[in-house]
Amino acid sequence: MCLIFVFTAIQLYYHSMKKIFNLFESREKINYKTEVLSGLTVSLALIPEAVAFALIAGLSPLTGLYAAFVMGLVTSIMGGRPGMISGATGAIAVVIISLSQDYGVEYVFAAVILSGLFQLLAGILKLGKFIRLVPHPVIFGFVNGLAIIIFMSQLGQFKSPDGSWLTGMTLYTLAGLVLLTMFIIWGLPKITKAVPASLAAILTIFAIVAFTGIDTRTVGDIASIQGGFPPFHIPMIPFTFKTLQIILPYAAIMASVGLIESLLTLNIIDEITETRGFSNKEAVAQGTANVLSGFFSGMGGCAMLGQSLINVSSGSRARLSGIVAAVMLLVFIMFAAGLVEKLPMAALTGVMIMVAIGTFEWASLRTFNKMPKSDILVMVLVTMVTVVLHNLALAVVVGVIIAALVFAWDNAKRIRARKRMDENGVKHYEIYGPLFFASVGAFNEKFDVLNDPQEVIIDFKESRVADMSAIEALNKLTERYHKAGKRIQLRHLSPDCLKLLQNAEEIIDVNVLEDPTYKVAINKF
Repeated sequence: MCLIFVFTAIQLYYHSMKKIFNLFESREKINYKTEVLSGLTVSLALIPEAVAFALIAGLSPLTGLYAAFVMGLVTSIMGGRPGMISGATGAIAVVIISLSQDYGVEYVFAAVILSGLFQLLAGILKLGKFIRLVPHPVIFGFVNGLAIIIFMSQLGQFKSPDGSWLTGMTLYTLAGLVLLTMFIIWGLPKITKAVPASLAAILTIFAIVAFTGIDTRTVGDIASIQGGFPPFHIPMIPFTFKTLQIILPYAAIMASVGLIESLLTLNIIDEITETRGFSNKEAVAQGTANVLSGFFSGMGGCAMLGQSLINVSSGSRARLSGIVAAVMLLVFIMFAAGLVEKLPMAALTGVMIMVAIGTFEWASLRTFNKMPKSDILVMVLVTMVTVVLHNLALAVVVGVIIAALVFAWDNAKRIRARKRMDENGVKHYEIYGPLFFASVGAFNEKFDVLNDPQEVIIDFKESRVADMSAIEALNKLTERYHKAGKRIQLRHLSPDCLKLLQNAEEIIDVNVLEDPTYKVAINKF
């Protein structure tokens, strides 16, 4: 009877959502059946994740479920990446643990709202484009670390409440059901793709457990998901400067963590689907969703790579699947909690393990002997920071900083000077490579001030002055030649370099004049 009820509900829901979705979706061809079934699969996978993350943060399970509903619905409608799923995440849960323990849930709601405002501002200011600064090795490390975290989080299902590993028949039963789930997900697409493999696996395991009476852990053994519609709630906190001081650091970290994880997930889904999402639009959607989540009793969240991969691998490419997932999650909470609580955790564990296997960039292992050692170091380090600290934002920031330093070091070694004397006895230094903070030392070593002739020309045709350190280096170099009673000219500076030097005239002693013969910048002393 349970299975008949589920399939009937799916069919009715499919036809109703198809009519509604026609009102606001683009005219591109959409496979409504695939979208609805994918959304249903994602909604089932969202439940244990949202409950677990809420408990990690020391909050009520419904706080995580409400966040998953609000985040999923708003970002699916407004977001810049159709097919991407958002909800309550472990990255956000880790940030708010101490806030929840020290000040309570009301301060958590306030911090979530403030973090959403920060994300809205980031989207309005079009700061999403800075995700382009994340190198590919960092993305590899991020994805691999997240895959390991997803896999390790499933190992908790093989432990008893007291923390010891399961043994005997209990372990064999659980392991058998998990392996069967994984086998169905792996094998069913080879036969048919009419039904998402993950959904088929969940329903098959549910049917086996229900009809055979196998004693195994279910969703209801973790926590009850029974509830109503998310209540609108203004955080009950004193509106004072002291309150702002408390929640501001948490809000800033949540905003940055959420945006980094969401925009990286967007890039990964872009690569898989060979389409292009919009980072600034996604930042606005994430901000709006977090603001509403805080007002509707949710713990906040961001994009979820695991659930997004479930959705995409099930064939979804449109917004409908995310809307279905969010709405069905609310339906489960309000009307079908008793049925959902009977779902075996073994089925959901098997689904998430397959997600972890599919998330891991196995191709990155084959690049160890082909990629530069610095890139390998960055990739491994980001993976380790992600796994050890469970801090995705910190891992990405560390990876970007190291990659930037390596890039700066490599470019610093590339600066060189070709020297020659012309028929007038003027010495020419032809500079190659960028002049910036890391290359200043090597640049200064190229010049022989005491032994150079009375007139020296430095040619920047194949170089550029990049920053303040470069300007200061030129200033000191001209001072050295001036003290030696010699004349120096700077030639072929690009317009941006000229502007940089002109802007610095009030700060350092560099006089920029235009040579009417050579059309160059000259320093005369």
